[in-house]
Amino acid sequence: MKKLVKFLVFGGILFAILPIISLLTALTVANLGGCALDESSAHPCIIGGIDWGELLSIMGIMGWLALFTVPVGGLVTLIGLSMGLVQWILKKARKGDGSIAN
Repeated sequence: MKKLVKFLVFGGILFAILPIISLLTALTVANLGGCALDESSAHPCIIGGIDWGELLSIMGIMGWLALFTVPVGGLVTLIGLSMGLVQWILKKARKGDGSIAN
């Protein structure tokens, strides 16, 4: 059960922030390469002799996915934290003294 709690907490956080990481990476690469990046279309972005414009455009648009992943990932993380709290309370209660405040 402990592994499930860790999976839910860390998995929920990772699920929530991956689109944001994608967007920030695309913005950083585009800025460092002196390229335009917007949602209307892919612009040519030649870095190292390769056109990265299409990939950067897709990565930038992935930021909109955060409108879904942040609430869902937050809910999954909250469920995992709640399960961990219940486990901790039950563990303290089973210790024998019955006191949770210690």
